[in-house]
Amino acid sequence: MKTIIAAYSGVLRGTGSNILSALQDLFWLLKSKVEKQLQIISVLQWVLTFLIMGIACTLILMYILCTDCWAIAALYLAWLVFDWNTPKKGGRRSQWVRNWAIWRYFRDYFPIRLVKTHNLLTTRNYIFGYHPHGIMGLGAFCNFSTEATGVGQKFPGIRPYLATLAGNFRMPILRDYLMSGGICPVNRDSIDYILSKNGSGNAIIIVVGGAAESLNCTPGKNSVTLKNRKGFVKLALRHGADLVPVYSFGENEVYKQVIFEEGSWGRWVQKKFQKHIGFAPCIFHGRGLFSSNTWGLLPYSKPITTVVGEPITIPKIDNPSQQDVDFYHSMYVDSLIKLFDKYKSRFGLPETEVLEVN
Repeated sequence: MKTIIAAYSGVLRGTGSNILSALQDLFWLLKSKVEKQLQIISVLQWVLTFLIMGIACTLILMYILCTDCWAIAALYLAWLVFDWNTPKKGGRRSQWVRNWAIWRYFRDYFPIRLVKTHNLLTTRNYIFGYHPHGIMGLGAFCNFSTEATGVGQKFPGIRPYLATLAGNFRMPILRDYLMSGGICPVNRDSIDYILSKNGSGNAIIIVVGGAAESLNCTPGKNSVTLKNRKGFVKLALRHGADLVPVYSFGENEVYKQVIFEEGSWGRWVQKKFQKHIGFAPCIFHGRGLFSSNTWGLLPYSKPITTVVGEPITIPKIDNPSQQDVDFYHSMYVDSLIKLFDKYKSRFGLPETEVLEVN
């Protein structure tokens, strides 16, 4: 009888252990699903911010002006006039916003990673050339406009400023949201102020290829628009700011795009938009909200690894000649190619892959 009781007790203990194990598995499964949904939400909010927040906030503000709450909109517009030049003077960053938990979910969705190769001196200023643009520059945003990948810890004492279209800072609410992340207009006034009147330890991140480069981004293609992009080199020379090449492996993999051939009506329309408005409309798609097998606005969850290269020491020349600009531009291009070649095999590309410089 004792033997039967002991055996029965053992079965119960085994059953309890199995139930506990099953509950643990269920807990981790539910936690994983919740985290995945939070990652999707975090990325979706930024995609919608990128695409429609500026226009939506402008329309909402105009609507409020026509309602009984018009005083709220009027107060904001008065503040907007008073604060109009703040983006040109370094903006108004918020460490609280840069450290939001939502950006960590954003990072883990892909995931996005920042790789440091060299130390940066806090006694110098820098211009980072970010390549490639991709559709939305997701790696540039996550790495340099948030603390999700630890840019502040990897480069202590360095203040990153991601430069983007000046037109974004004419949009109500959107301008304040962008400035909170340390984003500034990519124009001469803004860059001159940061590099000359904001002390040292500043790093301006310029997506050099811009809208023109975004028109050619597609999965499996590593090409940059750089041959005739020399304005950032001239700015670096005028301020004595060191140039730092940055390449983001995987930036072109997260969206698929319809590429229009040169001379086609589609490319003509894109170039007209680029010339007169500053951005080029792209026909692209990612995955759907509820399934990766459907089309939608969410990017595909492909890894993006951003490698920050070795700084190139730049002398301060108040009026650099074209020969000076060409010389340091050539140095920059060579440094970018070397950076790409050194790290390409570590991040999934074959040794035979060549960076195409247009």
